[in-house]
Amino acid sequence: MRSELVKIDRKFLWSLVALVAIGLVMLISASGPLGYQKFHDAAYFFKHQILVGVLPGLVLFWIFSRIDYRRLAQFAPAALIISVALLVLVYVPGVGMKFGGSGRWVNLGIAFQPSEFVKIFFLIYVAAWLEKRHGEDSKTLEKGLFPFLMSLSIIMFLLIMQPNTGSMAVIVGAALTAYFIEGAPLGWFFGLGATFTALIVLLIKMTPYRAQRFLTFLHPELDPSGIGYHINQAYLAIGSGGLFGLGYGHSRQKYLYLPEAAGDSIFAVMAEEMGYIFCLGFLVLLGYFIKQCFSIAKRAPDLFGRFLATAFGAWILIQATLNIASMIGLMPITGVTLPFVSYGSSAFVALSIGCGIMASISRGSELWRG
Repeated sequence: MRSELVKIDRKFLWSLVALVAIGLVMLISASGPLGYQKFHDAAYFFKHQILVGVLPGLVLFWIFSRIDYRRLAQFAPAALIISVALLVLVYVPGVGMKFGGSGRWVNLGIAFQPSEFVKIFFLIYVAAWLEKRHGEDSKTLEKGLFPFLMSLSIIMFLLIMQPNTGSMAVIVGAALTAYFIEGAPLGWFFGLGATFTALIVLLIKMTPYRAQRFLTFLHPELDPSGIGYHINQAYLAIGSGGLFGLGYGHSRQKYLYLPEAAGDSIFAVMAEEMGYIFCLGFLVLLGYFIKQCFSIAKRAPDLFGRFLATAFGAWILIQATLNIASMIGLMPITGVTLPFVSYGSSAFVALSIGCGIMASISRGSELWRG
Protein backbone atom coordinates (compact mmCIF):
# COMPACT_ATOMS: atom_id res chain seq x y z
CA MET A 1 0.00 0.00 0.00
CA ARG A 2 2.86 2.39 0.77
CA SER A 3 4.27 1.98 -2.74
CA GLU A 4 0.84 2.78 -4.18
CA LEU A 5 0.60 5.99 -2.12
CA VAL A 6 4.02 7.09 -3.29
CA LYS A 7 2.76 7.05 -6.88
CA ILE A 8 -0.02 9.52 -6.02
CA ASP A 9 0.75 13.21 -6.51
CA ARG A 10 2.22 13.94 -3.07
CA LYS A 11 1.46 17.66 -3.21
CA PHE A 12 -2.18 16.87 -3.89
CA LEU A 13 -2.26 14.24 -1.15
CA TRP A 14 -0.63 16.30 1.60
CA SER A 15 -2.65 19.43 0.85
CA LEU A 16 -5.77 17.24 1.04
CA VAL A 17 -4.68 15.85 4.42
CA ALA A 18 -4.04 19.37 5.70
CA LEU A 19 -7.49 20.59 4.58
CA VAL A 20 -9.25 17.64 6.23
CA ALA A 21 -7.26 18.14 9.45
CA ILE A 22 -8.19 21.84 9.60
CA GLY A 23 -11.81 20.94 8.91
CA LEU A 24 -11.97 18.42 11.75
CA VAL A 25 -10.26 20.76 14.20
CA MET A 26 -12.69 23.58 13.36
CA LEU A 27 -15.66 21.22 13.49
CA ILE A 28 -14.86 20.20 17.07
CA SER A 29 -15.08 23.82 18.14
CA ALA A 30 -17.90 25.09 15.91
CA SER A 31 -20.32 22.21 16.58
CA GLY A 32 -19.89 21.96 20.35
CA PRO A 33 -22.74 24.22 21.58
CA LEU A 34 -25.33 22.80 19.18
CA GLY A 35 -24.27 19.24 19.94
CA TYR A 36 -24.64 19.85 23.65
CA GLN A 37 -28.03 21.53 23.24
CA LYS A 38 -29.50 18.77 21.06
CA PHE A 39 -27.75 15.64 22.34
CA HIS A 40 -26.04 16.66 25.61
CA ASP A 41 -22.79 15.77 23.89
CA ALA A 42 -20.55 18.58 22.70
CA ALA A 43 -18.62 16.12 20.51
CA TYR A 44 -21.70 14.59 18.88
CA PHE A 45 -21.33 16.18 15.44
CA PHE A 46 -17.58 15.58 15.39
CA LYS A 47 -18.04 11.89 16.21
CA HIS A 48 -20.83 11.58 13.66
CA GLN A 49 -18.62 13.16 11.00
CA ILE A 50 -15.84 10.69 11.81
CA LEU A 51 -18.08 7.61 11.84
CA VAL A 52 -20.37 8.40 8.90
CA GLY A 53 -18.17 10.72 6.87
CA VAL A 54 -14.44 10.36 7.41
CA LEU A 55 -14.12 6.59 7.91
CA PRO A 56 -16.32 5.61 4.93
CA GLY A 57 -14.62 8.40 2.99
CA LEU A 58 -11.17 6.96 3.67
CA VAL A 59 -12.29 3.52 2.53
CA LEU A 60 -13.84 4.91 -0.67
CA PHE A 61 -10.81 7.11 -1.33
CA TRP A 62 -8.57 4.04 -1.13
CA ILE A 63 -10.88 1.97 -3.36
CA PHE A 64 -11.22 4.61 -6.08
CA SER A 65 -7.52 5.48 -5.96
CA ARG A 66 -6.76 1.82 -6.76
CA ILE A 67 -9.32 1.51 -9.56
CA ASP A 68 -8.18 2.43 -13.05
CA TYR A 69 -10.20 5.62 -13.52
CA ARG A 70 -10.54 4.91 -17.26
CA ARG A 71 -12.99 2.12 -16.42
CA LEU A 72 -15.42 4.73 -15.12
CA ALA A 73 -15.96 6.03 -18.65
CA GLN A 74 -17.68 2.74 -19.51
CA PHE A 75 -20.37 3.50 -16.93
CA ALA A 76 -21.05 7.06 -18.11
CA PRO A 77 -24.66 6.36 -19.27
CA ALA A 78 -25.35 4.66 -15.95
CA ALA A 79 -23.83 7.63 -14.13
CA LEU A 80 -26.34 9.96 -15.81
CA ILE A 81 -29.24 7.62 -14.97
CA ILE A 82 -28.07 7.38 -11.37
CA SER A 83 -27.80 11.17 -11.16
CA VAL A 84 -31.38 11.65 -12.34
CA ALA A 85 -32.69 8.81 -10.15
CA LEU A 86 -31.03 10.24 -7.04
CA LEU A 87 -32.57 13.64 -7.62
CA VAL A 88 -36.00 12.14 -8.29
CA LEU A 89 -35.86 10.22 -5.01
CA VAL A 90 -36.32 13.42 -3.00
CA TYR A 91 -39.87 13.64 -4.38
CA VAL A 92 -40.84 10.06 -3.47
CA PRO A 93 -43.21 10.02 -0.46
CA GLY A 94 -41.70 8.24 2.50
CA VAL A 95 -38.22 8.50 1.03
CA GLY A 96 -37.69 12.21 0.47
CA MET A 97 -37.08 14.36 3.53
CA LYS A 98 -37.44 18.10 4.07
CA PHE A 99 -35.32 20.31 6.30
CA GLY A 100 -35.81 24.05 6.50
CA GLY A 101 -38.29 24.05 3.64
CA SER A 102 -35.96 22.32 1.17
CA GLY A 103 -36.41 18.76 -0.04
CA ARG A 104 -32.74 17.89 -0.44
CA TRP A 105 -32.52 14.66 1.55
CA VAL A 106 -33.57 11.05 1.20
CA ASN A 107 -33.72 8.25 3.72
CA LEU A 108 -32.92 4.75 2.49
CA GLY A 109 -32.04 3.42 5.93
CA ILE A 110 -29.29 6.05 5.96
CA ALA A 111 -30.16 9.70 5.41
CA PHE A 112 -28.04 11.42 2.76
CA GLN A 113 -28.12 14.36 0.35
CA PRO A 114 -28.36 13.10 -3.25
CA SER A 115 -27.08 16.31 -4.84
CA GLU A 116 -23.65 15.76 -3.28
CA PHE A 117 -23.24 12.46 -5.13
CA VAL A 118 -24.75 13.86 -8.31
CA LYS A 119 -21.77 16.23 -8.42
CA ILE A 120 -19.39 13.34 -8.97
CA PHE A 121 -21.68 11.03 -11.01
CA PHE A 122 -22.79 13.71 -13.45
CA LEU A 123 -19.24 14.99 -13.94
CA ILE A 124 -18.13 11.45 -14.80
CA TYR A 125 -20.84 11.41 -17.45
CA VAL A 126 -19.81 14.83 -18.80
CA ALA A 127 -16.12 13.86 -18.98
CA ALA A 128 -16.88 10.64 -20.86
CA TRP A 129 -19.33 12.46 -23.17
CA LEU A 130 -16.72 15.09 -24.03
CA GLU A 131 -14.06 12.46 -24.69
CA LYS A 132 -16.38 10.60 -27.05
CA ARG A 133 -17.19 13.77 -28.98
CA HIS A 134 -13.71 15.24 -28.94
CA GLY A 135 -13.03 17.21 -32.08
CA GLU A 136 -15.53 18.73 -34.44
CA ASP A 137 -18.57 16.96 -32.95
CA SER A 138 -18.30 18.89 -29.69
CA LYS A 139 -18.19 22.19 -31.60
CA THR A 140 -21.44 21.69 -33.52
CA LEU A 141 -24.90 22.59 -32.33
CA GLU A 142 -26.53 19.29 -33.31
CA LYS A 143 -23.95 16.87 -31.88
CA GLY A 144 -22.34 19.12 -29.29
CA LEU A 145 -24.16 21.98 -27.60
CA PHE A 146 -27.77 20.78 -27.82
CA PRO A 147 -27.20 17.24 -26.41
CA PHE A 148 -24.96 18.73 -23.71
CA LEU A 149 -27.62 21.26 -22.70
CA MET A 150 -30.33 18.61 -22.75
CA SER A 151 -28.68 16.46 -20.07
CA LEU A 152 -27.57 19.52 -18.11
CA SER A 153 -31.08 21.00 -18.19
CA ILE A 154 -32.57 17.85 -16.65
CA ILE A 155 -30.18 18.08 -13.72
CA MET A 156 -30.78 21.82 -13.39
CA PHE A 157 -34.56 21.44 -13.36
CA LEU A 158 -34.51 18.75 -10.67
CA LEU A 159 -32.19 20.85 -8.47
CA ILE A 160 -34.23 24.02 -8.94
CA MET A 161 -37.37 22.18 -7.82
CA GLN A 162 -35.80 21.02 -4.54
CA PRO A 163 -34.80 23.98 -4.35
CA ASN A 164 -31.01 23.73 -4.37
CA THR A 165 -29.67 26.62 -6.42
CA GLY A 166 -26.21 26.44 -4.84
CA SER A 167 -25.53 22.86 -5.91
CA MET A 168 -26.98 23.65 -9.32
CA ALA A 169 -24.48 26.48 -9.76
CA VAL A 170 -21.60 24.21 -8.74
CA ILE A 171 -22.57 21.42 -11.16
CA VAL A 172 -23.30 23.77 -14.05
CA GLY A 173 -20.05 25.69 -13.51
CA ALA A 174 -17.92 22.53 -13.30
CA ALA A 175 -19.56 20.98 -16.38
CA LEU A 176 -19.16 24.16 -18.42
CA THR A 177 -15.50 24.43 -17.37
CA ALA A 178 -14.83 20.93 -18.73
CA TYR A 179 -16.68 21.83 -21.94
CA PHE A 180 -14.64 25.02 -22.25
CA ILE A 181 -11.28 23.23 -22.17
CA GLU A 182 -12.59 20.82 -24.82
CA GLY A 183 -12.54 23.81 -27.12
CA ALA A 184 -16.18 24.73 -27.57
CA PRO A 185 -16.63 28.14 -29.22
CA LEU A 186 -16.13 30.99 -26.78
CA GLY A 187 -19.28 32.73 -28.00
CA TRP A 188 -21.35 29.85 -26.66
CA PHE A 189 -20.15 30.55 -23.14
CA PHE A 190 -21.11 34.20 -23.30
CA GLY A 191 -24.53 33.11 -24.49
CA LEU A 192 -24.84 30.43 -21.82
CA GLY A 193 -23.62 32.86 -19.17
CA ALA A 194 -26.25 35.40 -20.18
CA THR A 195 -28.92 32.68 -20.22
CA PHE A 196 -27.90 31.37 -16.80
CA THR A 197 -27.93 34.92 -15.38
CA ALA A 198 -31.39 35.51 -16.84
CA LEU A 199 -32.57 32.23 -15.27
CA ILE A 200 -31.29 33.29 -11.84
CA VAL A 201 -33.04 36.66 -12.20
CA LEU A 202 -36.26 34.88 -13.16
CA LEU A 203 -35.99 32.53 -10.17
CA ILE A 204 -35.46 35.50 -7.87
CA LYS A 205 -38.57 37.21 -9.23
CA MET A 206 -40.71 34.06 -9.12
CA THR A 207 -39.82 32.86 -5.62
CA PRO A 208 -40.28 35.20 -2.63
CA TYR A 209 -37.60 33.62 -0.46
CA ARG A 210 -34.97 34.06 -3.19
CA ALA A 211 -36.08 37.66 -3.66
CA GLN A 212 -35.75 38.23 0.09
CA ARG A 213 -32.26 36.73 0.08
CA PHE A 214 -31.21 38.97 -2.79
CA LEU A 215 -32.68 42.03 -1.09
CA THR A 216 -30.83 41.10 2.09
CA PHE A 217 -27.62 40.77 0.10
CA LEU A 218 -28.09 44.31 -1.21
CA HIS A 219 -29.26 45.76 2.12
CA PRO A 220 -28.33 43.47 5.04
CA GLU A 221 -29.25 46.20 7.54
CA LEU A 222 -32.95 46.27 6.59
CA ASP A 223 -34.14 43.28 8.64
CA PRO A 224 -31.32 42.20 11.01
CA SER A 225 -33.63 40.14 13.21
CA GLY A 226 -35.51 38.50 10.32
CA ILE A 227 -34.34 37.51 6.85
CA GLY A 228 -31.06 39.36 7.41
CA TYR A 229 -30.28 37.60 10.69
CA HIS A 230 -27.95 34.99 9.21
CA ILE A 231 -25.67 37.33 7.30
CA ASN A 232 -25.57 39.88 10.12
CA GLN A 233 -24.48 37.23 12.61
CA ALA A 234 -21.82 36.11 10.13
CA TYR A 235 -20.60 39.71 9.88
CA LEU A 236 -20.39 39.92 13.68
CA ALA A 237 -18.39 36.70 13.84
CA ILE A 238 -15.94 37.66 11.11
CA GLY A 239 -15.61 41.24 12.33
CA SER A 240 -14.89 40.11 15.88
CA GLY A 241 -11.94 37.98 14.81
CA GLY A 242 -9.55 40.72 13.73
CA LEU A 243 -6.06 39.76 12.63
CA PHE A 244 -5.40 36.99 15.15
CA GLY A 245 -8.88 35.92 16.33
CA LEU A 246 -10.40 35.48 19.76
CA GLY A 247 -8.60 32.17 20.21
CA TYR A 248 -9.50 28.61 19.34
CA GLY A 249 -12.73 27.59 21.05
CA HIS A 250 -13.61 31.15 22.05
CA SER A 251 -16.20 32.01 19.40
CA ARG A 252 -19.25 33.74 20.84
CA GLN A 253 -21.43 33.49 17.74
CA LYS A 254 -21.36 29.69 17.70
CA TYR A 255 -23.39 29.68 20.94
CA LEU A 256 -26.62 29.40 18.96
CA TYR A 257 -26.44 32.91 17.54
CA LEU A 258 -24.94 32.09 14.15
CA PRO A 259 -27.14 29.70 12.10
CA GLU A 260 -25.40 26.62 10.69
CA ALA A 261 -22.22 27.38 12.65
CA ALA A 262 -20.80 23.92 11.89
CA GLY A 263 -22.20 23.77 8.36
CA ASP A 264 -22.52 26.56 5.83
CA SER A 265 -21.23 29.21 8.28
CA ILE A 266 -18.12 27.47 9.60
CA PHE A 267 -15.83 29.91 7.78
CA ALA A 268 -17.28 32.73 9.91
CA VAL A 269 -16.44 30.77 13.07
CA MET A 270 -12.94 30.16 11.72
CA ALA A 271 -12.48 33.88 11.14
CA GLU A 272 -13.80 34.73 14.60
CA GLU A 273 -11.62 32.25 16.47
CA MET A 274 -8.47 32.15 14.35
CA GLY A 275 -8.40 35.58 12.73
CA TYR A 276 -7.79 36.98 9.27
CA ILE A 277 -4.17 35.83 8.99
CA PHE A 278 -5.11 32.20 9.62
CA CYS A 279 -8.00 32.47 7.16
CA LEU A 280 -5.63 33.87 4.56
CA GLY A 281 -3.34 30.89 5.12
CA PHE A 282 -6.32 28.56 4.76
CA LEU A 283 -7.26 30.20 1.46
CA VAL A 284 -3.70 29.82 0.21
CA LEU A 285 -3.79 26.12 1.13
CA LEU A 286 -7.17 25.65 -0.55
CA GLY A 287 -5.92 27.49 -3.64
CA TYR A 288 -2.82 25.29 -3.70
CA PHE A 289 -5.00 22.16 -3.54
CA ILE A 290 -7.12 23.42 -6.45
CA LYS A 291 -3.95 24.25 -8.39
CA GLN A 292 -2.80 20.66 -7.90
CA CYS A 293 -6.14 19.43 -9.25
CA PHE A 294 -5.62 21.41 -12.44
CA SER A 295 -2.00 20.25 -12.55
CA ILE A 296 -3.18 16.63 -12.43
CA ALA A 297 -5.62 17.47 -15.24
CA LYS A 298 -2.81 18.91 -17.33
CA ARG A 299 -0.68 15.79 -16.85
CA ALA A 300 -3.53 13.31 -17.36
CA PRO A 301 -2.61 10.66 -19.92
CA ASP A 302 -5.97 10.78 -21.71
CA LEU A 303 -8.85 13.16 -22.44
CA PHE A 304 -11.27 11.51 -20.02
CA GLY A 305 -8.85 12.03 -17.15
CA ARG A 306 -8.16 15.58 -18.27
CA PHE A 307 -11.85 16.54 -18.43
CA LEU A 308 -12.73 14.80 -15.17
CA ALA A 309 -9.84 16.28 -13.19
CA THR A 310 -10.61 19.76 -14.55
CA ALA A 311 -14.27 19.42 -13.61
CA PHE A 312 -13.34 18.27 -10.10
CA GLY A 313 -10.98 21.21 -9.60
CA ALA A 314 -13.69 23.58 -10.85
CA TRP A 315 -16.18 21.96 -8.45
CA ILE A 316 -13.99 22.73 -5.43
CA LEU A 317 -13.14 26.21 -6.67
CA ILE A 318 -16.74 27.22 -7.40
CA GLN A 319 -18.20 25.71 -4.23
CA ALA A 320 -15.57 27.25 -1.95
CA THR A 321 -16.02 30.62 -3.67
CA LEU A 322 -19.81 30.50 -3.27
CA ASN A 323 -19.52 29.59 0.42
CA ILE A 324 -16.87 32.11 1.44
CA ALA A 325 -18.22 34.93 -0.74
CA SER A 326 -21.66 34.54 0.85
CA MET A 327 -20.16 34.76 4.35
CA ILE A 328 -18.31 38.01 3.64
CA GLY A 329 -21.20 39.63 1.79
CA LEU A 330 -19.99 39.43 -1.79
CA MET A 331 -23.02 37.41 -2.86
CA PRO A 332 -26.29 36.10 -1.38
CA ILE A 333 -26.17 33.13 0.97
CA THR A 334 -26.41 30.01 -1.18
CA GLY A 335 -26.50 27.16 1.33
CA VAL A 336 -23.48 25.30 -0.06
CA THR A 337 -20.89 23.91 2.32
CA LEU A 338 -17.19 24.74 2.55
CA PRO A 339 -15.37 21.72 1.03
CA PHE A 340 -13.51 19.52 3.54
CA VAL A 341 -14.41 21.81 6.46
CA SER A 342 -18.19 22.06 6.91
CA TYR A 343 -20.14 19.37 8.73
CA GLY A 344 -21.88 16.95 6.38
CA SER A 345 -21.23 13.26 5.86
CA SER A 346 -22.77 13.16 2.36
CA ALA A 347 -20.52 15.98 1.20
CA PHE A 348 -17.43 14.43 2.75
CA VAL A 349 -18.04 10.99 1.26
CA ALA A 350 -18.71 12.44 -2.20
CA LEU A 351 -15.55 14.54 -1.99
CA SER A 352 -13.59 11.46 -0.89
CA ILE A 353 -14.75 9.56 -3.97
CA GLY A 354 -13.74 12.49 -6.13
CA CYS A 355 -10.33 12.72 -4.47
CA GLY A 356 -9.83 8.98 -4.91
CA ILE A 357 -10.49 9.35 -8.64
CA MET A 358 -8.07 12.30 -8.73
CA ALA A 359 -5.45 10.11 -7.05
CA SER A 360 -6.03 7.42 -9.67
CA ILE A 361 -5.60 9.97 -12.47
CA SER A 362 -2.36 11.23 -10.93
CA ARG A 363 -1.07 7.66 -10.66
CA GLY A 364 -1.85 7.09 -14.31
CA SER A 365 0.08 10.16 -15.46
CA GLU A 366 3.06 9.50 -17.70
CA LEU A 367 4.45 12.94 -16.86
CA TRP A 368 4.73 12.29 -13.14
CA ARG A 369 6.60 14.85 -11.11
CA GLY A 370 7.52 14.17 -7.49
